[in-house]
Amino acid sequence: MSHTAPESPEALEIRDPRTGATYRAPLRTEGPEGDTYIRAADLRAVRRDPAEFGTLSYDPAFMNTASCRSSITFIDGDQGILRYRGYPIEQLAEQATFLEVAYLLRHGELPTQPQYDTWVHDITYHTYVHENIRKFLEGFRYDAHPMSMLCSATAALSSFYPQARDIHDPQQRYISIIRLLAKLPTIAAFAYRHVKGLPFIYPDNDLTYVENFLSMVARMSEPKYEANPVFVKALEVLFILHADHEQNCSTSAVRAVGSSHVDPFSAVAAGIAALFGPLHGGANEAVLRMITEIGHPKHIPAFIEAVKSGKGEQRLMGFGHRVYKSYDPRARIVKKLADEVFAQVGMDKDLEIALELERIALSDDYFIARKLYPNVDFYTGLIYRSMAFPTDFFTVLFAVARVAGWLAQWEEMILDKEQKIARPRQVYVGPGKRDYTDALAEKFPRARKDSIRK
Repeated sequence: MSHTAPESPEALEIRDPRTGATYRAPLRTEGPEGDTYIRAADLRAVRRDPAEFGTLSYDPAFMNTASCRSSITFIDGDQGILRYRGYPIEQLAEQATFLEVAYLLRHGELPTQPQYDTWVHDITYHTYVHENIRKFLEGFRYDAHPMSMLCSATAALSSFYPQARDIHDPQQRYISIIRLLAKLPTIAAFAYRHVKGLPFIYPDNDLTYVENFLSMVARMSEPKYEANPVFVKALEVLFILHADHEQNCSTSAVRAVGSSHVDPFSAVAAGIAALFGPLHGGANEAVLRMITEIGHPKHIPAFIEAVKSGKGEQRLMGFGHRVYKSYDPRARIVKKLADEVFAQVGMDKDLEIALELERIALSDDYFIARKLYPNVDFYTGLIYRSMAFPTDFFTVLFAVARVAGWLAQWEEMILDKEQKIARPRQVYVGPGKRDYTDALAEKFPRARKDSIRK
């Protein structure tokens, strides 16, 4: 539950040059890392007369605006730090399971063994989807994008569980969270099989969460699916790395849509839609397209020169990050993971290109000066491709993992008493007041006279 942070004795002094008046905006500092902020509402005191609305802060893309107070994920982009509920991502990726991390994100603490057993049991029990969902997915074209299918089917789940609209009932929130964690991998696997023209494989609840997902994706005629343990470990770690990432585009979408108090299935569908965008979840797809365009290691020098010159349209995809201004901590983990997967499946031309790009970016002064280090997307696309996932399925895998964070963020927002329905302000730059009758007379003088006579 939220509370208002105490004011610091210090404050920002704002002098209004229009009136000469001076205002004080109290500084607030919160959290173990000491985030300092002022409340945007304090700016409204800066005005020429009481009839004015007050001063707005203008911040396109929310580059320096905190929309919430959250205790879930901490990021320090300059230091390359990512923590879930205080736990370093490196430790969780090494020691935890994805469902353990999902529990941590939602509850704030790691589970005891009995709590974990109940959590896993409840999720496993709900992995099946209604047969009408299967028929719904069969209605898509054979070449439909799997993210479109995942988004639509997730939204459709709300019609199967109308009681989920009672978001203020803790039990309804719990069962909705369980259902989404359980059913999203099933829907994702069904979408994969539909695009491939393969029969759907139902969940095998004797398998672990990740093994079950791989079974629904890859199982053919064998009576019992046995997953490659290297692939199981890789997917488990990748799910953990992608489980949450603070207030990114899709998480903000889930919170904004959820702030209308819609059911969680609809809010998560909004997150999937946001993740579908090439600037968000599609980044690892862009890496592979870049590698494909390069075509051969011998073309790398010309490509790098084109990137540096800025004269063409060449961009180095998978390097640099909106938040991390040093090495992405997830990239260090997934680099090691990639080596294990590549050792299993072998090297090829595309992988040689990727490794050479990585070497150049880590040694070339041009990229070092601009802090263009490999990010998590650079490696994940290569791993997914090595596991035989098609390129347009990469973002679906991202969504299956990120639903854990979306749900934790959604519930935190619901329980935050300071949150209201999202309604950003704007800086209006359109025309001032003008009269319709004057505009009509100017454009249609004859018609205007005729209408007056009538």
